[in-house]
Amino acid sequence: MNAATVAFVGVGRMGANMARRLKDRDFQVTAVYDANRAVATSLAQELGCAASQDLSEVTASADVIITVVTDDNAMREIFGASGDNLLINARGKLFINCATISPPVHLDVEKMAQEAGAHTLEACMASSITQAREGSLYLMCGGTEEAFRKSESVLRALGSTVRFIGKSGEAAKVKALVNMVMNINTAGLAEGLGIGSALGLDLKMLREVFSQTGAASRVLETDGEDMQNREHACFFSAAHAAKDSGIALELARSVGLELPVARAMKEQYDRMVAEGLGELDKSGIAELTFKDRHKHSGDHV
Repeated sequence: MNAATVAFVGVGRMGANMARRLKDRDFQVTAVYDANRAVATSLAQELGCAASQDLSEVTASADVIITVVTDDNAMREIFGASGDNLLINARGKLFINCATISPPVHLDVEKMAQEAGAHTLEACMASSITQAREGSLYLMCGGTEEAFRKSESVLRALGSTVRFIGKSGEAAKVKALVNMVMNINTAGLAEGLGIGSALGLDLKMLREVFSQTGAASRVLETDGEDMQNREHACFFSAAHAAKDSGIALELARSVGLELPVARAMKEQYDRMVAEGLGELDKSGIAELTFKDRHKHSGDHV
């Protein structure tokens, strides 16, 4: 069994599969915590660990605490809430923070952790649920080199590529741009296939042509057929696409850049959320671009 004990805060689609992966690799997973108590309890029973009711209990239970929360507010809450938070009696603990959040929040959390005598590392994930379960995540890390070294055994069990980007906040910047470009590619593909469908073209043929030309992309491989067949089981949600695109646009604003394509893409994902489609996979943006689908006919997927 690996020496480090590990606990998780946030065991949704990604966090739960990361916990399962570490359990498979003989790490002792001691506790899980989630705002959704039923989710945490179910996973705890599966893994044979505690479903902690308090964040301070999570910290007390393990050497390494991995957080996979939804957004900036959730991150600030778990580390900085009065009464109960992860930094109570946290001296010597290591926090590996995997959520896609704003770079300044990583910096704030690092400072709070240092004041508590703990280490933090951002380990941003450019992969999806399947890769989390298989241990083939692409991990971009930011923080001190000491924190990175302390994290490596856990990271190597979770990722096929573990890349140290630099100081805290830097990996989060890279992750925001990765997701921005991915989401732009997804929106563009949906529009290309939507036009093709409206013109009566064979979409299988069109996808094959795209794959052999300048229209090729990783998104074409993962989402093209799903867009055609309206298969939008969630691997990366439209709601997360909207949230992450907002982080990238805020980074652009901070350096005085205007990104019209990224802004138009975000408006599409915001629209999905507003129309109740936020929990579809990002491929569900095709529902706004194909004729006779959600936008045009009022059908609900």
